[in-house]
Amino acid sequence: MNKILTLNNISVNGLERLPRDQYEIASEIQNPDAILLRSFKMHDMAIPESLLCVGRAGAGVNNIPLDAMSDRGIAVFNAPGANANAVKELVIAGMLIASRNICQAWEFTSTLDGDDATLNKAVEQGKKDFAGFEIAGRTLGVIGLGAIGRLVANAALSLGMKVIGFDPGITVQGAWKLSSNVQQATSVDDLLSKVDFVTFHVPLIDSTKNMINAERIGLMKKTATILNFARGGIVDDTAVCNALQQGKLNAYICDFPSNQLKGQARVIALPHLGASTAEAEDNCAIMVAEQVRDFLENGNITNSVNFPEVNMPRAGGNRIAIANKNVPNMVGQITTCLANANLNIIDLLNKSKGENAYTLIDVEGEVSDNVLAAIESISGILKVRAL
Repeated sequence: MNKILTLNNISVNGLERLPRDQYEIASEIQNPDAILLRSFKMHDMAIPESLLCVGRAGAGVNNIPLDAMSDRGIAVFNAPGANANAVKELVIAGMLIASRNICQAWEFTSTLDGDDATLNKAVEQGKKDFAGFEIAGRTLGVIGLGAIGRLVANAALSLGMKVIGFDPGITVQGAWKLSSNVQQATSVDDLLSKVDFVTFHVPLIDSTKNMINAERIGLMKKTATILNFARGGIVDDTAVCNALQQGKLNAYICDFPSNQLKGQARVIALPHLGASTAEAEDNCAIMVAEQVRDFLENGNITNSVNFPEVNMPRAGGNRIAIANKNVPNMVGQITTCLANANLNIIDLLNKSKGENAYTLIDVEGEVSDNVLAAIESISGILKVRAL
């Protein structure tokens, strides 16, 4: 019986992918094999000795201590793309909010007093203050063309916009999913100088922190709008507020409120609504539950942020799953242990990702505790188990 610890509420549709006759699932459980979570911060949490994997029902993993997990051979899974449509729709909404002054207009009408005739007169007199512009024909810049960025770019094209994209790490597979009408920017600076809107879909890492700063705002049109539904910290709030106060930007729409942004004219800060739809929560939970189940039952790895993708069909016999440091002669030492135990290898797959590697081996015969102990004693082995 596999034990699953949940640190947040996980969609029932996801948990149903873990059969109750094989999985014990609870918010309080001893010696868990896996942890499922959403936004719970694990950095100050003691890592259970029994833990084999962590499943994040979402894309970002800033709330998980990846280095500590990797050092223990614990695979961390996420659900890239499962919330992509939800974020895409909010980005489109953000552009419409900014271009048509929706929030300011709503606030104006909500403060009107008097009978309907008085209100109608005030509306007719005041509506000129909220005249906006149409997004058709405008240019959107998309920085980061992963699952979300591609959907945003393609949707904007369908709305009649021009789209410029930048992502030096785009894969061939990803490029196939992107409309050929998306123009390619040579750099972030090149993109910013050409757009009416810019949206970010990148992780928060050292190279993306304050990607939008005062210098780069200076490259943009004074009528441009910045949208940030990726991560707080990608946009320098101080630089944006200063630019808005000086009339050097049209608006800033984001999902990450702060005291500095609160009350600023032309800033609409939403309460982190990007993936807050029932559909996105279901999709994320289903994806990560299936990945965790395949890992626990078959040793396969899909969408891990710290270990390589390894999927090997069962070839019969018994399976050994090994997480290790990516160092020379590791596979040779492992196979020597198997040979010493007179275990014949049916199939083997080894892959690496940065400093970490992962190996699946199907063998004929029983895998004894002594064999596992021999493999575990090899320098650089992080975790080994028989399936």
